[in-house]
Parts: sequence; C-alpha cells; structure tokens
Amino acid sequence: MSNLYTAEATATGGRTGSVKTSDDRLDLNLSRPSEMGGDGGPGTNPEQLFAAGYAACFQGALGVVARREKIELPDDSTVTARVGLQKSGLAFALDVELEGRFPGLSREQAHALMHAAHQVCPYSVATRDNVAVRLKVAE
Repeated sequence: MSNLYTAEATATGGRTGSVKTSDDRLDLNLSRPSEMGGDGGPGTNPEQLFAAGYAACFQGALGVVARREKIELPDDSTVTARVGLQKSGLAFALDVELEGRFPGLSREQAHALMHAAHQVCPYSVATRDNVAVRLKVAE
C-alpha cells in the first residue's frame, strides 16, 4: 500500500515550544494549559491539534459513508471532538468523545452514520483498541 499523501511537521521545545509543517502552512506556538501546571499561554497544545484533526477527518469520513449509503448529509452538520489527557500509571493516555450534529436526520440515521464513519476514518482506525472513543449524537 502506498501513501496518498504525507504530512510532515516538526516540533521544537515540546509542549512549550512550537510546531511547523514542512510547507509552512501551519506554524504555531505551543503553551502548556494551566490545568496541567503550565502558564496557560496563548499557544495551542497537542490535544487541541489532535481534536481538530480528528474532527475534520471524521467529518470527511461521514461524507464518504453518507455518499455510499445515498444519504444527503446536511450542509450544516458538525463534528466536535473532545480529547482528554489522562494519567495512566507512569504513562499518559488519551480519551476521545466525538459528537455529531445532523439537523434534519433521524437519530437512527445519525447513529448509523457515526458508527459507519468510525469504521473508515483513519484516526478511528489508528486509535482502535488503543484509545477510548465514545460516539455521541447531539440532542
């Protein structure tokens, strides 16, 4: 199997440094959240970046699944990813909740789409059996 696309990013200084992609499209300062003993500065953090990537990727997977199932995904549908960082013994672990909002679709259709997208989304495939991921449909 060959890559369809490869992203490259380099971090300097860990959680209080910076991260930049090789094409310069992303160039961000990082700050440690105050909840983690940091200064809560203006920079982003790895969990926010992971949440943003997972939400966007999962939204794309929903579009793929909806097209396959011949379901019209509402233009104003959204996916919100909540990524928690947990202490797990001497290591750390992630906890993820994906919440989909699908105006105009039934709860049954929305749940079916979420579960089908979870089978094809590259982030879901990568985290399967390694990260607790909860799927939720917004009220």
